[in-house]
Amino acid sequence: MSSPHSLELTSWIEVPAHSDFPIQNLPFGMARIGLATVAVSAIGDKIINLDALQELGYLTGIDLPEGIFEGENLNPFISLGQPVWRAVRQRLSDLLRADSKGLLKSTVVDHAVVLRDPEEVQMIMPVKVGDYTDFYSSEEHATNVGTMFRGKENALMPNWKHLPVGYHGRASSIVVSDTPIKRPKGQRKNADGEIEFGPSRLMDFELEMAFVIGKSTKLGDAVSTTEAEDHIFGMSLFNDWSARDIQAWEYVPLGPFLGKNFGSTVSPWIITLDALEPFRVAGKEQNPPVLPYLQTEGDRNFDIHLEVDIQPENGEPFTVCKSNHKHLYWSIAQQLAHHTVNGCDIQVGDMMASGTISGPEKGSYGSMLEITWRGANPVQMPDGSERKFINDGDTVILRGWCEKNGVRIGFGEARGKIVG
Repeated sequence: MSSPHSLELTSWIEVPAHSDFPIQNLPFGMARIGLATVAVSAIGDKIINLDALQELGYLTGIDLPEGIFEGENLNPFISLGQPVWRAVRQRLSDLLRADSKGLLKSTVVDHAVVLRDPEEVQMIMPVKVGDYTDFYSSEEHATNVGTMFRGKENALMPNWKHLPVGYHGRASSIVVSDTPIKRPKGQRKNADGEIEFGPSRLMDFELEMAFVIGKSTKLGDAVSTTEAEDHIFGMSLFNDWSARDIQAWEYVPLGPFLGKNFGSTVSPWIITLDALEPFRVAGKEQNPPVLPYLQTEGDRNFDIHLEVDIQPENGEPFTVCKSNHKHLYWSIAQQLAHHTVNGCDIQVGDMMASGTISGPEKGSYGSMLEITWRGANPVQMPDGSERKFINDGDTVILRGWCEKNGVRIGFGEARGKIVG
């Protein structure tokens, strides 16, 4: 039995070049297929109906309750625990590998029921998000923003290199890719110092990734950095939309509110940490040394290529950012350890985002605030227009993937269109 994330595996299902979903990926999501709402996976250009796979007996021997893949979200399945998730992925891998001799490969009727074309499927929110936390874990992003507002000497706040800074956001407004985002309204301070109310004039994206909690804790319990990844189901792309003008006026002293809580866009696929295992890399050297509860061993960051396109209405997409998850100063293990060190309980389905992921060069900045440096250096679009921030009708598209030895593990897309 080969590991489902072995880079040598191939499938009897054709996987197009540059597909996000080779046999080594096997992500999890939720979809509407006909009248049913079911859990799904993906390989190549095919969506795998996990509910049908269970009903046809292909998952026999795994401790799965009947109908576990039916319903509105993945939370009940995730709650079964890491050994079950791994068993399902392993079974999928065994069924789909090139040398498989099982019935799924040879039975045409089962093909039609289990393997669906994308146009037959509507992807929906993969999990019910009970709580959402947004971190601020990119040193480059924090330095850029701090430099703009406080000057280079005071760019990072005194606490920044001692703990993963974060805040609690709004879970109810996290939406799946392709959901329109309405331009928010709020108070803002104009150039003359007057306070006015109206739609945000400085709409921005934030290139982030989020991880989904896969194992709950009790109030009072803490999760160590060693245990942290056992509590994480997987990762997704995340666009934490920001209304910069509203945010700038309201955030002192308690932090983001109306400038953030109107919407965040998540990709429909959750990629397991097992699938990302071959792409681990060392994190940045942390200086000054962190306190013992934040110390980690081994490679805790991931080499995930990230990019952002802006597509004007009826126009062509234009890439404005190329970054990488490996740039994060604080790892997901450290984020979760800090989140729970005071006894805060976490629940299956909770989502925790990284904060904007910026790299060291201008082309790798993960927000329009940085890319245009507060609007001073507009982006020139192929159609002749320019962007200081995001216009109504613009669609922002986030993509992410790992690549090694010819194998690409992708995250799909997180797309959102700003509407007035």
